Amino acid sequence: MKIAVEFEECLKDSPRFRATIEEVEGDVCELESKLDKLVKLCIGMIDAGKAYNTANKQFVNGIRELAQQSTKDEVIESSLTKFAESLTEMINYHTILFDQAQRSIKTQLQTFVKEDLRKFKESKKHFDKVSEEKEAALARNAQAPRNKQHEVEEATNILTATRKCFRHIVLDYVLQINVLQSKRRSEILKSMLTFMYAHLTFFHQGYDLFSELQPLMKQLGGQLDQLVVDAAKDKRDMEQKHSTIQQKDFSNDDTKLEYNVDAEKGIAMEGYLFKRASNAFKTWNRRWFSIQNNQLVYQKKFKDNPTVVVEDLRLCTVKHCEDVERRFCFEVVSPTKSCMMQADSEKLRQAWIKAVQNSIATAFRERGDEEEKLDRRASTSTGSLDSGGEPKEKPLKGESALQKVLTIPGNSCCCDCGQPDPRWASINLGITLCIQCSGIHRSLGVHFSKVRSLTLDTWEPELLKLMCGLGNQVVNGIFEARREELVSRKPQPGDPRQDIEAYIKAKYVERRFVRRPSDEELRTKVVSLSKQEKRLSSSNEHLPPRPPPPTPKLRPASNASGKSVRSADSGIQNSADGSREMLADTPSINSPADTDPPEAPPMAMPAVLPPASPCREPVFYEPKDCSAGLQLYWAAGARSLPDMAEALAHGAPVNWVNAEDQKRTPLIMAVQGGSLVTCEFLLQNAANVNQQDAQGRAPLHHATILGHTGQVCLFLKRGANQNAADMEEKTPLSMAVEAANADIVTLLRLAKMNEEMREAEGYSPAGDETYQDIFQDFTQMASNDPELLNRYEQYNTPRPGP
Repeated sequence: MKIAVEFEECLKDSPRFRATIEEVEGDVCELESKLDKLVKLCIGMIDAGKAYNTANKQFVNGIRELAQQSTKDEVIESSLTKFAESLTEMINYHTILFDQAQRSIKTQLQTFVKEDLRKFKESKKHFDKVSEEKEAALARNAQAPRNKQHEVEEATNILTATRKCFRHIVLDYVLQINVLQSKRRSEILKSMLTFMYAHLTFFHQGYDLFSELQPLMKQLGGQLDQLVVDAAKDKRDMEQKHSTIQQKDFSNDDTKLEYNVDAEKGIAMEGYLFKRASNAFKTWNRRWFSIQNNQLVYQKKFKDNPTVVVEDLRLCTVKHCEDVERRFCFEVVSPTKSCMMQADSEKLRQAWIKAVQNSIATAFRERGDEEEKLDRRASTSTGSLDSGGEPKEKPLKGESALQKVLTIPGNSCCCDCGQPDPRWASINLGITLCIQCSGIHRSLGVHFSKVRSLTLDTWEPELLKLMCGLGNQVVNGIFEARREELVSRKPQPGDPRQDIEAYIKAKYVERRFVRRPSDEELRTKVVSLSKQEKRLSSSNEHLPPRPPPPTPKLRPASNASGKSVRSADSGIQNSADGSREMLADTPSINSPADTDPPEAPPMAMPAVLPPASPCREPVFYEPKDCSAGLQLYWAAGARSLPDMAEALAHGAPVNWVNAEDQKRTPLIMAVQGGSLVTCEFLLQNAANVNQQDAQGRAPLHHATILGHTGQVCLFLKRGANQNAADMEEKTPLSMAVEAANADIVTLLRLAKMNEEMREAEGYSPAGDETYQDIFQDFTQMASNDPELLNRYEQYNTPRPGP
């Protein structure tokens, strides 16, 4: 290694040494300047590279967006996606290159400048200082007078010390110079070599990347020539088609609209129509209408969501309109609204009317095919909750419900206007309606009428029995009793809608045609219903006793006058001396022969079980003040739907409370009567399923005590609170467990579990499918085969003693 400055030469401190030092110091200063400039240029290069990468990334993102926009062209999408991926890899390689440049050039050279050159500068400062001190010592030593010995000695000692210090400093300075000259070579070459290797790696990676991409590029290059040829051919074809269409005659274009049921996307017909708005100004707006998926919809712009005019074309009718000022108008009428539209010509109007009619027919045909498939599937499926393995009966729907309801007297025509073949019903009134009257009933509100389709909706068994237990003839006998006295003519199918609407409001909202009974007639009615309820209760005395329900908490009941008193749950009329009073069996004049059989009692219990406490048997007492609420109360116990409907028409509160009978309600009385249909009728007319009596018992408590499984199922479906406790702090579940009623325990626990799961896991309000299936099975058995629910014997057979 060549030494920049000789160590022996530095001790002499000759002019040659000083010249060499000066040359080295100038070289080091220039080196520092060049290195600082190189570091700054490296920083600028890195910043420019990062800016380049940022711009390159944006460019690649533009390529990706173009590829996404070209999803319909697979060649463009796949090629641009591949190119974008390759360019992204190159950007990553560029990022690595700039990182290497920062580490090799910037970091290493900056370290060399800050550390090694700083040490050199510090050594130079010490050297310059000691050089000046040496020169001063030499001058003082030379100036010392000969005759002053002490000054000579002092100058000599200072010179000796200064020379000694100078030798140490100058040797260290020369060492630092030689080390710096040697290290500068390795540091500069090392940083530059690292940077060049980074470039080598960058270009190798780019070469490998584009070598893999080269076959695709060659393939696209070969396809590009064919694409140019195809584009020129397509251009010629389109120019020819443009010329051909331009020569056609479009004067009769409106005749080419045809109804196509098999059209793409379900659009059978579409085109522009003027629509009359439903606002007060009755403005007309041009909209794009279409018939698609058995719906009539329109939209203002293509991107707008279609507005549905008719949700189901099976529910509407279409007719010409000649009573408006505009020409070519027609109207589509649904149960809830009507829509007036105008075509551009008479041919277009006829085409649209025909299209709507064909859509209605097609919709009914498709619905019939679906129901036929469902019926075939249902006929092959077997199994039920009962061990008998009988096929599971589903809720009635469509033509089955229609046929059953229309067989009731008076139901073959609309209850209000007489339109034949009705397809709608009011489930809380128990009547059938045409499509126009059903729309009017909907406008009354659900507190007056609840409308349901006989062909489109699903009908539960108890609801279907309710419809069969009333009917148009019975209801009109109540709500039109005084019609002939007040109006001369009942509305007919062709009458204006406003006339029919006024009549329906007078009939059901104002109840103008209901005949109000006199006090004596009402008293006679209540006595008759109470005797009928007594007769029904007495007819069940021969049946086996039920399992023991929870012992009721009796309140003191004494009567000094000797009038009859009754226990809380027995329902058996007792006189003061303990004898049972029997009443005559006088049926109600309006009660049907057999509208709804009571739930069958359970099988006989083994003799080893505790004796069954008697179930409540409602007791008749001579009322002081009769009311419609009292009529509803006894009619519910007597299972007479016509008398219940009459009481409600007379203004009876559906939640009327009998203060003289433990504050029981008509719904509790319906539970005691054992009829599922009377309970359903009261619930449909807004009866409170959770209203409690004086003992704190709701209808669910009473149904559990009496073992009426179908009623328990019905109340749970209608939102009964199974956690409510009576005055003895007993819930329906604890009562069912005590009575060992396995079916009711199962229903209550399933309902509770379903409620907890729905709250904890965010289930839908409909709940779990298994829960729904089990409740549906119980509903079917309670309505059609109540004897299947009498399974106490298999659960309550006593085990042999130890």
